[in-house]
This record gives sequence, C-alpha cells and structure tokens, in this order.
Amino acid sequence: MVVLEMTLRINEIFFSIQGESTWVGAPCIFVRLAGCPLRCHYCDTEYAFREGSKRTIESLVEEVLANPCKLVEITGGEPLAQPAVHRLISRLLDAGRTVLIETSGAIDTGPVDPRAHIILDVKTPDSGESHRMIWDNLERLRSHDEVKFVISSRADYEYARQVTRDRGLVERCRAILFSPVHAQAKGLEILGAAGLHPRQLARWILEDQLAVRLQIQTHKVIWEPNTRGV
Repeated sequence: MVVLEMTLRINEIFFSIQGESTWVGAPCIFVRLAGCPLRCHYCDTEYAFREGSKRTIESLVEEVLANPCKLVEITGGEPLAQPAVHRLISRLLDAGRTVLIETSGAIDTGPVDPRAHIILDVKTPDSGESHRMIWDNLERLRSHDEVKFVISSRADYEYARQVTRDRGLVERCRAILFSPVHAQAKGLEILGAAGLHPRQLARWILEDQLAVRLQIQTHKVIWEPNTRGV
C-alpha cells in the first residue's frame, strides 16, 4: 500500500529577527504558509494569498532543524487554514523548538498543540473582517498566549479597548499587543487614512492607563517596510 506523505503549501521559509510580539528582537525561523480566507484592508503579505508550493512535512522539519535557532514562528497567510499544520507544529515541539503561531482568530484554535504559543490577532473594524472572529478562541487562551489588535483609527482603538476590558484579557494571557497600522500598508486608501502614528496610539494608551503593550513592527524599522523574507 502506498502511504502518501502529508504536505503543506508553503510561501517561504526564512531566518530573521522577530519583529513582533513579546519575542521581539530574538532570532527566529519563520515558516510562512500560503493562503488565507480573510482579506484585511491593510494586509502587508498579500503575496502569500497566491504564491506557494507543496512541501512535505518531513522536508520542512528537516530544513527548520538544520538551523540551531530554537525559536520558530508559523505564520501566513493564515496557517491554521491548512489542517496538516498541526502535525508540523507538534513535530517541531517534540524536537525541542519553541513554536509561535500567528493566527487571525477566524480559525478554531482548539486543535493547536497546547505547548505552542498562540498570538491571536483579533480583527478590528477597519480590517473589514471583524465579523469573522471566532470568540471562543479567546476563551481558549492560555497564560503563555498573546493577543494582538492591529489599529488604524480611533474607532479601532476603542474597539480593542472594549474587547480587552470585556473579555478580561489582561488577566488571562501573557500580553495584549496594540499595533498601529504602518503608514505604508497597502489598502489604506480604502479607509481614507495614511496609517496610524505610534505616538498617537501611545497617547491613547497612556490616557486610559491600559495595561497593554504598544507594538511597533520592528522588522519594518530595520529593513524597508515592503522587504520580503525578513
């Protein structure tokens, strides 16, 4: 009997500096899966919607483990849209890697290996996809998980503030990340905006004395904002 190897559609794999989350600044191996069911207005990785090729999980594990770096991020696209990703996550965890999962919150996180660190992106109104959120994903958060809100306006900020308070997120997970939309993000013409300056978001956070973290996409400071593979 022929046994078919499990495969994933992969956009890119690269070694870089982690630019987001509480792991910012650490060397990290990124595995970017192709495809995403969402179409956020400010998405900065639209190329992952279309570009990708099939790889066996065995070949992916071999490539990642060839690098001595212990931190791995599985991202997209939307990585959880491909069910076979759970096999990859568990294999890397079994090999002693710390695995971060960057997910939109629009896919059930229940099957994710509990040893992984979920970074859950709660979609704000300006994304155009806030209605896709699976709210039970917030109930599944563990103390080592993180929640991210990408914010492009005052309305987005107020939405993120309300969800943070109503859901008791500060007490339930490792960190709450408020991330301003970068000024060069595509799609902002739809919103009639030019991005949100981090200074403005910082003022709002301080005025309301929120116990959240301001997150700037550090990789867009180190390299040109539209650079791929960083």
